[in-house]
Amino acid sequence: MATVVDRHVTVWQDKITPQIKVAGEGPPVVFLHGAAGLTWDAFLDALAEHHTVYAPEHPGTTVGDPDSINHLDDLWDLVLYYDELFDRLGLQSVPVIGHSFGGMMAAELAANHPERVSQLVLISPIGLWLDESPIPNWMIITPAADLPKYLFCDPSGPVAQQVLAFPEDPEQLVEAQIQFHWSMACTGKFVWPIPDKGLKKRIHRIAAPTLLVWGKQDRLVPPVYADAFSSRIANAQVKLVDQAGHIPQLEQLPQVSEAIQAFLKG
Repeated sequence: MATVVDRHVTVWQDKITPQIKVAGEGPPVVFLHGAAGLTWDAFLDALAEHHTVYAPEHPGTTVGDPDSINHLDDLWDLVLYYDELFDRLGLQSVPVIGHSFGGMMAAELAANHPERVSQLVLISPIGLWLDESPIPNWMIITPAADLPKYLFCDPSGPVAQQVLAFPEDPEQLVEAQIQFHWSMACTGKFVWPIPDKGLKKRIHRIAAPTLLVWGKQDRLVPPVYADAFSSRIANAQVKLVDQAGHIPQLEQLPQVSEAIQAFLKG
């Protein structure tokens, strides 16, 4: 397991002090997490074997700092915020990997600031909309017990159980549930209405070589969206992953890690 260090910098007129988890050695790569917040997991451990991984926590999702989200009003604020954050971290042009919500943000960053992103990996990104294949509102899926089947190929398998595990202690359980729902709200602020915020009008500006990674059994953002993304990005390739849902980097860790490492090596 990689040694993870929490780093802090100030951005956005010194109003936001994000927490960035950093680990590994080698060429830098940035990872932008999904809607429920950042968890340092086996995928990031594998990535840190070959790279220095920078994994910023989205404003508002850091435990103990819920109010930082209030300094960002809309998607454009968030894109500019990440542009500033890269400057503060000394990252000029780096590979960026984004998952789900983080995939949308990585695509927006690459489209609006092409010079920032040398290579782009989008894992099950949101951001486009197809009327014939609508994306469910993951923030209000009911009953909550149905959420695993949208996220995982095997919703009762060990990966799903680990990712969705909550503490058994009652007080810790309440705190964890509050944190989970607040994180969903902090990311949801930038995708409502779900999930078309106009990326389709800007996505053609992405200049970086792009790898799209998609679980064949993704029920949240179906793999038909892999074609929707790849047809709009000039230099894109697609990796479809069998026996994987919306989080293929965990359900099929070796296969996805190998594909991403090969892509980053160019």
